[in-house]
Amino acid sequence: MEKEHSMDAVPQAALLTAFPVGAAALGASVAAFRQPRPATMSAVQHFAAGVVIAAVVGEVLPDLRDRQHWGWAVVGFGVGVVLMLTLGAFGRLLDRRQPSGTLAVAARAAVPIGLLAAVAVDLLVDGVLVGLGSTLGSAQAVILTAALTIEILFLALSVQGELVEAGLTRFRAAGLSGGLGLMTAVGAVGSAAALGNAGEGLVAAALAFGAAALLYLAVEELLVEAHEENETVLLSAMFFVGFLVIYGLAQVGG
Repeated sequence: MEKEHSMDAVPQAALLTAFPVGAAALGASVAAFRQPRPATMSAVQHFAAGVVIAAVVGEVLPDLRDRQHWGWAVVGFGVGVVLMLTLGAFGRLLDRRQPSGTLAVAARAAVPIGLLAAVAVDLLVDGVLVGLGSTLGSAQAVILTAALTIEILFLALSVQGELVEAGLTRFRAAGLSGGLGLMTAVGAVGSAAALGNAGEGLVAAALAFGAAALLYLAVEELLVEAHEENETVLLSAMFFVGFLVIYGLAQVGG
């Protein structure tokens, strides 16, 4: 049974990755015609943060606890924290180097390679988490994919706006931000193939890595950016709606 499951993980990951890749294309296409209002973006970010945290609480952590490979879990979590903090620091460095004033006009002609590289790595990590879910079972795979699809939809909207601000045309920006979604497929299929026959310790490390990446994504990215808009009761409530939706799906699937 275990071998059968590991063989099924790769095609399942390939199938599931169609949703986040499609979300990236959809988000980029929507933003190419009309960038959503800041309040709408904040609502989506709150909702996505609730979705991601529910995926960690309801799917990743219980599975990690049941495996009881704490040494591997500490290593995986540490690697995840270091990687996400490094990506975050790199992103802030890029923000500080953004040209402003009259000098910005000349600088905007170039494609922001640094930004695209950071987003590509982010999406690759997201894909790894989809592939990880495929090795755990159908319910976990669907829950993690749903959480990451919503997050990637927002990311595509956000990246589209930043590329347009950098001077690219809306349709060129849409092509780039939508195309980056393919990195999710690379990460998903690659991690499913690598983890399909992996030992319990390595899977525990991968789970802990995923937990660290998802927590950073929700707390340090989605919620931080969501709070840039003036908070209202409705916006705050969207976080709990997202949490309940995914946690409820996990209970039904379980």
